[in-house]
Amino acid sequence: MGVEGCTKCIKYLLFVFNFIFWLAGGIILGVALWLRHDSQTTNILYLQLGDKQAPNTFYVGIYILIAVGAVMMFVGFLGCYGAIQESQCLLGTFFTCLVILFACEVAAGIWGFVNKDQIAKDVKQFYDQAFQQALMAESETNNGKAVVKTFHETLDCCGPDTATGAVTPLWRDDLCPKKDAFLKNLFESSNCHKKIDELFSGKLYLIGIAAIVVAVIMIFEMILSMVLCCGIRNSSVY
Repeated sequence: MGVEGCTKCIKYLLFVFNFIFWLAGGIILGVALWLRHDSQTTNILYLQLGDKQAPNTFYVGIYILIAVGAVMMFVGFLGCYGAIQESQCLLGTFFTCLVILFACEVAAGIWGFVNKDQIAKDVKQFYDQAFQQALMAESETNNGKAVVKTFHETLDCCGPDTATGAVTPLWRDDLCPKKDAFLKNLFESSNCHKKIDELFSGKLYLIGIAAIVVAVIMIFEMILSMVLCCGIRNSSVY
């Protein structure tokens, strides 16, 4: 015997929330793949300075997002099917998966909040090392100049956030993006530390907003799935 009354409304409401959850999983998967193949981050994070690879902490987070998006799509489908079939077993499995996902999201959120500045800091340190080597004769043997020029061309910047970086456009114009005029080259060249902060902070805020929206949906789904499961159990008694 199927559920009736308010429980039936909850059944279809849960289906709608699960469909939204499934769509959210697809969006997160798509955004993660876009961030993974974004030209700016790819150009920078694939760089190698001698034997040292650019920091890959950002990509670790992206791979986690890809996995989360795929799991969300599977769990969303499971919830939709369980709600339509009025299966206590599927709804119980769905609830368990949601609890695990929610716990992982909270843990990832705490880790991300604690380390939100670390990604940009690591990339800036990598850039500073390359910049120092690009100013020295040894740069020919450890490709420091090529690494610095990639940063400058990708982010349209020149030099670190130091006094040396401020005058770099004047005496090392071979390292900086070409401008039409001398004064434009001097006054419109942003330092690369600022550009690196902007690059990663914007993407992290995007990830944070998506995580908050998904967390709210998951809370509603956990409540609705338990109410529906109890309604199915009670309806089978009569």
